[in-house]
Amino acid sequence: MQLVLLMSRTGDDSGRVLRYLRGGHVDGAVVVSHHRDDPWTTSLPGAGLPTVFIGRPWEGRPGVPYVDTDNHQGGRLAALHLAAGGRTRVGTVAGPADMTAAADRLAGWRDGLREAGLAEGPVVHADFTTAGGRQAALRLLEEAPELDGVFAASDLMALGVLEAARRRGRSVPEDVAVVGYDNHALAATAVPPLTTVTQPMSAMAGAACRILLEEIDSPGARRAPIVYPAELVVRESSGARRLSAR
Repeated sequence: MQLVLLMSRTGDDSGRVLRYLRGGHVDGAVVVSHHRDDPWTTSLPGAGLPTVFIGRPWEGRPGVPYVDTDNHQGGRLAALHLAAGGRTRVGTVAGPADMTAAADRLAGWRDGLREAGLAEGPVVHADFTTAGGRQAALRLLEEAPELDGVFAASDLMALGVLEAARRRGRSVPEDVAVVGYDNHALAATAVPPLTTVTQPMSAMAGAACRILLEEIDSPGARRAPIVYPAELVVRESSGARRLSAR
């Protein structure tokens, strides 16, 4: 099978990409990192093109398969983990509000805080980048200098949180515990090593490709979504004990 990679950023002419995909040039599509206003959820399946999403689509349609991780449970585990470590004044650097992964992680974070009996702290949205995480964390620490725990909805943003804490003279984890999300390769080599929630991207990508090939060979089988469980990987940045998904 020949792989074609197409990039479509927010603000681009998505119609051009859609015309290419629906023009008979490809046999199917795997859609990654989609946003609420993107037309992929309806336009591609509606045109009869076999399509699989990595990440839950905003508009779930019957027969449109997707592969994801349990983002809600991941956010919940982050909250419970910080609470178990004795952190009581916590905030979060959330991802873009128009992406389901960010929305689900934030919802799980809030549910975990309620379960732990903690008040919801400040929330600042960023763009899943280190620079965005740094700016969001600087804002968090300026608005709420009493924070002793921060959950960043991606490891790249968590690296920015570590930088912001150093700029503000806060040590991690002594003053501020930090938890990320993804278990990115950079998480284990961060200073300090980053506690994080796993997102098995290689397994997710492989599953999406297998589903797509099955859909190309046998279209219309209404395949169920595949959702990988959340798992917390505890390292030095949180300074707390391990919690398993439950």
